[in-house]
This record gives sequence, structure tokens and C-alpha cells, in this order.
Amino acid sequence: MRFDMSYNIYITRREDWFSEDGPEISLQEWIDLVHADKEMRLDGYAEATTTEGDVLHVNDQSMAVWLEYSQHGVGGNMAWIWHHRGNIVAKNPDEEIRRKMWRLAQAVSAKVQGEESELYGADGQMLLEEAPVAKGARSKPWWRVW
Repeated sequence: MRFDMSYNIYITRREDWFSEDGPEISLQEWIDLVHADKEMRLDGYAEATTTEGDVLHVNDQSMAVWLEYSQHGVGGNMAWIWHHRGNIVAKNPDEEIRRKMWRLAQAVSAKVQGEESELYGADGQMLLEEAPVAKGARSKPWWRVW
């Protein structure tokens, strides 16, 4: 049996996607957004075949697919995006899907945020925000040694 690591990216209005406080994106708002976007289709389920040939099927009324994804259907690839706990979610989205998520986020006055609270911009790339440096503080993050 093989276990793959996955990483979710969220469209959220909250300070952090995992917070229980802050404004939510409602299920109805998501459904309305999908219906208004000619590139999206609300399927209510997602289905994928594993490398072992098993078919995984998930029923979720909010499950939508991005039809204009360049890899749509190639090798079983689908850009599934759904509503979960006041956020919109995609699992392991590539740069192209993150760009689409950014456009969707703009339509609902939200942002695109990864599991570790990093933000993504219009180009699908992580935003590098430099925090103000206090007088006498180190100018580089602790993890950057060069």
C-alpha cells in the first residue's frame, strides 16, 4: 500500500484558513460562483483511479471541476475544487490551478492561502512578504543562511 502526502490550498476570507473565527464563504456563495463561471461545473462528486486501479469516489454537493484546466482528463487529472468549513479547497493544486483559485478568490473578496498560512498571488506563485525589521534585529529569516 502506498500513501501519498497531500497539501491543500484554500480560498479564505479568514486571517488563517484554519481559524474558527472570521468571515466564511457560504456553501450557497460557492455554488453561485461555480454556476456563474463558464469554466466550472458543479458535479457533486469526484472520482479518481489509483495507480493500483482502485476507483475512489467522493460524494460532496459542493464538488466542482475546472473544465478549462490544461491537464483536464490527461492521465486521469482533474482540477477538483470544493467547499469545506467556510473555505474553498483544492488538493495538491499546481501553479495553473492556483492561478484559477486566485481568480475565484477575487470574485468573493478572499485570498489564496496554503496549509502553512503562506499566500499565493495572481501568477500562482507564493507571495514573498518581507516583514518590517526592528532596529537591531536580523535582516534575514532564521532559516535563510546565505
